[in-house]
Amino acid sequence: MQPAITVAGVTIKSGEQATIQVPVARLYTHTELTMPVHVVHGRREGPRLFVCGAIHGDEIVGTEIIRRLIKLKRLKSIRGTLLAVPVVNVYGFLQHTRYSPDRRDLNRFFPGLEKGSLTSQLAGTFMETVVQGSTHGIDLHAGSNHRANLPQIRAAIDDPETLRLAKAFRIPVIINAKLRDGSLRHAAAEMGITMLLYEAGEALRFDEVAIRAGMRGVMSVMQALGMLTSKKLSTSELDPLLTDTTSWVRAPASGILRMKVPLGARVVKNSKIGEIADPFGGQGVDITSPVSGMVIGRLNLPLVYRGDAVVHIAHLDRLKGIEPMIEGFREEIFETSW
Repeated sequence: MQPAITVAGVTIKSGEQATIQVPVARLYTHTELTMPVHVVHGRREGPRLFVCGAIHGDEIVGTEIIRRLIKLKRLKSIRGTLLAVPVVNVYGFLQHTRYSPDRRDLNRFFPGLEKGSLTSQLAGTFMETVVQGSTHGIDLHAGSNHRANLPQIRAAIDDPETLRLAKAFRIPVIINAKLRDGSLRHAAAEMGITMLLYEAGEALRFDEVAIRAGMRGVMSVMQALGMLTSKKLSTSELDPLLTDTTSWVRAPASGILRMKVPLGARVVKNSKIGEIADPFGGQGVDITSPVSGMVIGRLNLPLVYRGDAVVHIAHLDRLKGIEPMIEGFREEIFETSW
């Protein structure tokens, strides 16, 4: 039996669950505000995993993943400890915005400062309350600014353990993403914590494929860590595509965007992937792909200016079988039971 733990001054005994309201700075109306942290403390010793959503306040896919996750009866038998934070940036979440009230991006201010900006203080509170003492972490994100992402993992996969867990997430594509200063991934790495970043769906929208894929992925990682007993969450093997490089294709002109390729589509270098149409019936401008690969992100808003990022492509050498793999992945997600 593992010993009790203390989170934000609250003691959770072995085999107990608790939702802790972690105080953060009040609103300027003097209204109290908290960051809820749900703790599942298993009876048996094991890893300490944190799962968090809405570091960017409008990326609510992760919030729904965690809401469903903490309702599962299977969590009563976990080894180790799960800390689930559905909304980290509570300020942005309230205002339907990516940023904090001081117009800063929370994911550029980790590990935070006790006497820094509001955003920096929130980062510090999260690090001290949730990240410190954890062995592993999963950060849940979505696309921004009317852009949707294909379910994907971003991680430093040069590390064998990180690669093992990234594959365990069972997502079509894994991106070997460099650590960025000020990001949660960078701060966690500095503390020796193995961490994955999941990207899927669109800001301020629920996408059932993104939600179910994320939920299955978190459960699969918990199984890979030995926190949950093994249970087959799918019927087929998934060999994810690995890439070190991605790039955005930008609009060559202003106008009405008409995309020809969906998320998960295979694209070939110099092929037409869309066009910018003249709203008054003039001649359009073709958009061609500068590389071969797979579409992992795209703009859904059809109104664009020249230079807007419209399609995100993962550079891949292996193109054969991409569409059937993506179609099979989507179908399998809806067949998965928890």
